[in-house]
Amino acid sequence: MSGSKKALLFDIDGTLIITDGAGTISWSFAFKELYQLDVDIEKYSDTGMTDPEVGRRSFTAVIGRPPTTEEFSKLLERRMHYLVQTVNESTGYHVLPGVQTLLPSLIEHGFILGLVTGNLEAAAHVKLHRSNLNQYFSFGGYGSDSPERSVLTKIAMARGETVYGEKISPDAFLAIGDTPNDIIAAHQAGIQCVGVASHKYTASDLKDANADFVLNSLEEALPVW
Repeated sequence: MSGSKKALLFDIDGTLIITDGAGTISWSFAFKELYQLDVDIEKYSDTGMTDPEVGRRSFTAVIGRPPTTEEFSKLLERRMHYLVQTVNESTGYHVLPGVQTLLPSLIEHGFILGLVTGNLEAAAHVKLHRSNLNQYFSFGGYGSDSPERSVLTKIAMARGETVYGEKISPDAFLAIGDTPNDIIAAHQAGIQCVGVASHKYTASDLKDANADFVLNSLEEALPVW
């Protein structure tokens, strides 16, 4: 492989796939089963927050106190139980344009691919399993690693080095995400970021967030050479 980039770190939701609210619905089902409450987690969370943050904030808001360890363990388990169902049943689930062609092409050209996502590791793989995208990613940083996206980005970078058995310069990493939080986290971790205007944020929004590069979709060429 030639070029300046070697390891590419992809966000999941809004970058690779759309689950059409499957994650939100799975949290709602979990709260309903455990506490008989109708909970809309979007009232208590922001785009780019990690799964544990979403769960704790929502629990604290609707119950009136933080969860105990035991309560949170049960909530996470029930949420994961329902996530398998909601992802598989989502009629709006789809892979975003360019992804299914891009990922195997990157592998063929010798790039190493990882994930950087606020999803719990198990949740990330549940979401990717439906579209058979798990096979392309051999490492990652997840919401189960840290509540701070910059930290889990650094964890993903370290895991990439561990998996491939060699040091990788920060200059050789490139993050790809669809939100300003993805851009901020990448820069805090010392790497460049491509903002992809594939979901809620426009190209202008991502430029304003200081993305190093901006694409309208992953059908456009990544700046890796």
